[in-house]
Amino acid sequence: MRIAIVQSNYIPWKGYFDLIRAVDEFVLLDDVQYTRRDWRNRNRIKTAQGPAWLTIPVQSSGRFEAPIKEIVVSDHGWSARHWRSICGSYANAAHFHRYAERFEAIFLGALPANLSLINRRWLDFLCDLLGIRTKLSWSMDYDTLPGRNERLISICQQARADTYVSGPSARAYLDERLFRAAGLDVQYVDYGGYPEYDQLFPPFDHHVSVIDLIFNAGPRAMDYMRRIC
Repeated sequence: MRIAIVQSNYIPWKGYFDLIRAVDEFVLLDDVQYTRRDWRNRNRIKTAQGPAWLTIPVQSSGRFEAPIKEIVVSDHGWSARHWRSICGSYANAAHFHRYAERFEAIFLGALPANLSLINRRWLDFLCDLLGIRTKLSWSMDYDTLPGRNERLISICQQARADTYVSGPSARAYLDERLFRAAGLDVQYVDYGGYPEYDQLFPPFDHHVSVIDLIFNAGPRAMDYMRRIC
């Protein structure tokens, strides 16, 4: 049983979804500290003027941030602004109008004020759109231990996983000896080798929200994703 444990992100890039589909359970690690200028509340899209950030404005608690699960929106007009930006950038994409109504319903509908719940709504929607059936859960569903490695191991054990799948940057802090001692194999994903698709506004950029792939490639979006481990 393979598991990944990662903080929730806002409309993430395609690699995030390849990690989701590489495992049997994907745990959103939102009981850890919120980090500013990170992927928790923002992501990038392509525009005629170059890559642009879409950022959800959130309330800051000062020097020491609250857990992600407690972060709330500070300006509820953000979603309409994001939708206008997306329409302005992707109206001429090959498959924009195929999906526009469903995206608009979320952006202009009643979204929660809590960042974790906003991200979860988008993850559920985008996984369904891409045909990804992996179980999504919260770290808060588990009894966790203090310590970066210990927290992850305790979740893996309670989920009865035998393999922990992680992004490549985690090599810097994961203590694989602790995982092996707990009977867990550790695998790192490889985000290299993605094929290019017909993307608006060259040069090509892989590191934008998955919505870029969906609007440009449509039903063939999964053809441009890959098995990463």
